[in-house]
Amino acid sequence: MTAPDAGRGIGNGDEAGDLAQPGPPRDTFRILHVSTGNVCRSPITERLTRHALADRLGDPLWGGVIVESAGTWGHEGAPMEANAEAVLADFGADASGFVGRELLDEHVIRADLVLTATRDHRAQVISMGHSAGLRTFTLKEFTRLVRAIDPATLPPLEDGVVARARALVRAAAALRGWLLAPTAEADEVYDPYGAPLPFFRSIGDEIHQALEPVVTALTGVPART
Repeated sequence: MTAPDAGRGIGNGDEAGDLAQPGPPRDTFRILHVSTGNVCRSPITERLTRHALADRLGDPLWGGVIVESAGTWGHEGAPMEANAEAVLADFGADASGFVGRELLDEHVIRADLVLTATRDHRAQVISMGHSAGLRTFTLKEFTRLVRAIDPATLPPLEDGVVARARALVRAAAALRGWLLAPTAEADEVYDPYGAPLPFFRSIGDEIHQALEPVVTALTGVPART
C-alpha cells in the first residue's frame, strides 16, 4: 500500500503495520468492520475509515487507531469485489493489498469497537460472546448515537485519540436504550454483492456519510472542506 492511508496499522493485508513504529509499544484502539462476505461492504468501510483517519491526523498509526474487517461468512483469502475497488477510487482511498477474512473469535476479542453492516451481523457478533455487546453496533446506529454526544464531554485530543475513542464507545453504549432508530431499516447498510456499479456507489455514499461524524468524533478533527 502506498497511499497516505496505507500501511498504518493492522488491517487486512497489513498484519505487521503496528510494529513499524520505533520504541516501546503504544496504546491502541482497534476498530473491526463486519459484513457477510468481507468483499463488499466491510472492505469499503475499512478503507474509507483508514482514508478519513489519515486525512484528519496524517500520522502513522493514526494516533494508535487500528482498522480492520472480517465477514460472518467471510470469503477467506478472497480479493475485494472490483466494484468495491471502484467505489474506493471515487473517494481517493486505497484498495490495494486487501484479503478477505472469515470472522473469528480472536477478531472480536481484540476489537475495542465493532461496527456491522446490519442488525443481523450485530446479533451474530454479540452471540459469539466475549462481552461484545457494549462495543458492537451497526455502523448507522453508532453514527446516530455519536451525533447525540456532546464533543465537550469527551477527552480532548491532547489526551490522545485512544482515550477519546474509548470514551466515545462508552458514551454511545449508555445512550443506546434511549435513542432508538426511527425504523428498523434505518440501521441497515444493504448488500451490493452482484449489483451494478451505480448501486455500489450509492452504498459507498451511505457508508461515507455514516463514517464522517464518527471519524470527527473519534479524532476531534472536522473533515476538510
